[in-house]
Amino acid sequence: MKFNYKFSNLVGTVYRKGNVTFINNGDSLVSPVGNRISLFDLKSNKSETLPVTTKYNIVCVAVSPDGCTAILVDEEGEASLISFISKSVLHTHHFRKPIKCIKFSPDGSKFAVTKDNLVLVYHAPGRNRELNPFKLIRTFYGAYNDTTCIDWTSDSRAFAVGGLDMNTRVYAAIKCDNLVVYSLGAHKDEIVGCFFELNSLDIYTTSRDGALNVWDAVQGMEDVDAVGTKEKEDLDESETKKPKIFYECIAPHILTSTPPRYFFNKEGDFNHVTSTAFHPKTHILVTGLASGSFHIHEMPEFNLIHSLSISEHQITASAFNVTGDWLALGSSGLGQLLVWEWQSESYILKQQGHSNGMCCLDYSPDGRFIVTGGEDGKVKVWNTSNGFCFVTFSEHESTVTAVRFTSSGHVIMSSSLDGTVRAFDLHRYRNFRTFTSPRPSQFVCMGVDGSGELVAAGSRDSFEVFVWSVRTGRLLDVLAGHEAPVSSLQFSPCESLLASGSWDRTVILWKIGDEKGARESIDVGHDVMAVTYRGDGKELAVSTLNAEITFWDVKTATQNGSVDCRFDIGCGRGELDRVSAKTSSFGKSFDALCYTADGSAIIAGGQTKNVCVYHVENKLLMKKFEISSNFSFDGMEEFLDKRKMTEFGPSALIDMDTDEKIKLPGVRVGDMGARAFHDEVRVSGVCFSPTGREWAAVSTEGLLIYSLDANLVFDPFNLDMDITPESIRDASQVGGKEYSGSIMMSFRLNDKPLIREVLEAVPSSSIELLCERLPPSYVDKLLDFLASEMESSPHLHFILLWMRAILTKHGPHLKSKSNHVVAVMRHVQKSLTRKSETICKLLDANFYQSQYIISLAQLNRRLADTSLRHTDSDDDTMLVCSD
Repeated sequence: MKFNYKFSNLVGTVYRKGNVTFINNGDSLVSPVGNRISLFDLKSNKSETLPVTTKYNIVCVAVSPDGCTAILVDEEGEASLISFISKSVLHTHHFRKPIKCIKFSPDGSKFAVTKDNLVLVYHAPGRNRELNPFKLIRTFYGAYNDTTCIDWTSDSRAFAVGGLDMNTRVYAAIKCDNLVVYSLGAHKDEIVGCFFELNSLDIYTTSRDGALNVWDAVQGMEDVDAVGTKEKEDLDESETKKPKIFYECIAPHILTSTPPRYFFNKEGDFNHVTSTAFHPKTHILVTGLASGSFHIHEMPEFNLIHSLSISEHQITASAFNVTGDWLALGSSGLGQLLVWEWQSESYILKQQGHSNGMCCLDYSPDGRFIVTGGEDGKVKVWNTSNGFCFVTFSEHESTVTAVRFTSSGHVIMSSSLDGTVRAFDLHRYRNFRTFTSPRPSQFVCMGVDGSGELVAAGSRDSFEVFVWSVRTGRLLDVLAGHEAPVSSLQFSPCESLLASGSWDRTVILWKIGDEKGARESIDVGHDVMAVTYRGDGKELAVSTLNAEITFWDVKTATQNGSVDCRFDIGCGRGELDRVSAKTSSFGKSFDALCYTADGSAIIAGGQTKNVCVYHVENKLLMKKFEISSNFSFDGMEEFLDKRKMTEFGPSALIDMDTDEKIKLPGVRVGDMGARAFHDEVRVSGVCFSPTGREWAAVSTEGLLIYSLDANLVFDPFNLDMDITPESIRDASQVGGKEYSGSIMMSFRLNDKPLIREVLEAVPSSSIELLCERLPPSYVDKLLDFLASEMESSPHLHFILLWMRAILTKHGPHLKSKSNHVVAVMRHVQKSLTRKSETICKLLDANFYQSQYIISLAQLNRRLADTSLRHTDSDDDTMLVCSD
């Protein structure tokens, strides 16, 4: 068995930190999510996370004007040049220092970077074929503190830079006589944003204290005198390395400051400006505040257009699209991303992940939705096709510990540490049932039976298992038998048999129903972390604290085998650990288990960055997935770094921040009690899709989805020397008698384009006859292929004819081996449901549009008739007057 899955999408995290930006078409938004970036297509309502990563969290993103490439800069100053076309990293460059801002020039020939108190201007990569695409043109000096923001003029001949020294400096990007550098002051706090007007040298500067200065240029852009046609990049390297005095001087004959002062907020320092964006064509300025509100002003008159509060956390990123109609806002405190159409005052996109991390997940029976529970007490449902959350339930008051879909797929069950188990209706989007225990208890695990009529929850403090009826809401039974907290619950898929694992080193099988009570108690020898049933309910997998997975026969309660996972966990070293990762991995275990759809393999995840897949029959490791390569998380290091060790212990324990002020009475800034911590990388839950085509893991990164690798084209089945693409095409072109042979040979070669070509060559009148001749071993393969083709093929009716013929002719065979083809049937159901919803939406849109066109035509006809009557009456009046 092969496990050919690769990273597909990151769901549940829409924005982490850094700036957001639009691609040049204005329909796609780029958002940094940890050490990855996500693309949100606002027209087609889809999201995609690119399979490129950086070493640390991304803090700066710059997209080239042509929209083909982008530069990503992480927290340590390492830049990655990526291509949106190939979705790969083209080049990496280390700036050696943290970078605050990076921006391309409008003509795409250069880009500028702020590094400490310097500004570095580089040639834009891709213009020339060079070994090193990051070629430095010039280093600009003059700032007395860190530089924070950049903006270019529309002709790319000059740029402005603001910094922590409360000044904005205008530099010439080309060699000219009358402008070298000009410094603009008059602010009392650090500069947050500086912006040029369109085709002008006029500048708007905003500072952290909410002050806005308008700077008018006496001369225009055409008055900047370039020295011949020789630009800055043509200077000698010796001239660019050493700063000269005239770089710091003021040239008053270019700009004269007449700054009108405006203020965005009047509520003190706690509501300071955190982000700004300006659209030169529409003269619209947006400012985001620390209070979670933003203001939209029209410049230069500073007319307030709109003001709105979106949250209680500060807005850390803002950007306009090309036309200036859409405004993107990001809040790192909530992980929230919004796209606001300010003219119609409506949301184009409004997404928010779990603010405090995810804890659990589950797939819907058809594989279209994923439900997640978080430490923030929220339950969110995500669409796997577009990656968006479409409903959020906030009824829980504490951490959600488990979530489950019922067999119908229309009800979600969730348990929480607040002592409640809640049932949510996906039709009406409401909490229609709440289950509680007689005594207050913290529920740490939950299970739902196959019929969806029973729900059970395990308690942390009373060591009991509570069973309720979903229909009536009554407490049916309290199962007492464990002597330690219950860690995991799972109902058998085939009968009302509940397995409960506990820290008392036992797994108890409970019979729920008429013969209620403990059926069997299994002593596993170590604390139980997770239990799960195989799809047929005949085997039970148990993960224990000694990093071992054991497999048990449910009927006989005997052990079938075990897997030692101690050397597969691969735990990393924390920043406070004094030992290596190999030593610290002992004592770790897997906290989440899940069988694959066919039951041949099992997925395991825990307090580590690795997800392991084991073959159940051979008890061997098949594949190991590293779910995160982000070193911004704790627990990613493998070896002990002596450079981070001091005589007093790890350097992470020492407070190196000397700029922090002691908080005094009445002072709103500075708090020596504030501590920064790194999230530890971990996997809280894993789940395999019922369709068998993808699996998901809940981790510190978010909700990671891995799907089948479509690039693996050659995966043959019963191949021999006579089966070649040429022989298959020849057989399909002879006549109807050879179609069945060509279909079987194409599946044995397993080349998808060739299978598609052979199937499309079959006449629709011969489909039923071919399905009768098709051997049973090819039925599930053909169904799976047709379900995959339905999502992209234009021949919908042709595919439906094939599916109907297969299900009609081979229905008894599929029913007899239902345990083996359940993943294929769910894949078919998912494809049919998704295509049905798409067609229904299209038909509804066409119906309402046709109604509108008909009513508009009727209105025009009535107006024409009315005008004709008025014309006839006027003619009659004129005739009467003439008589």
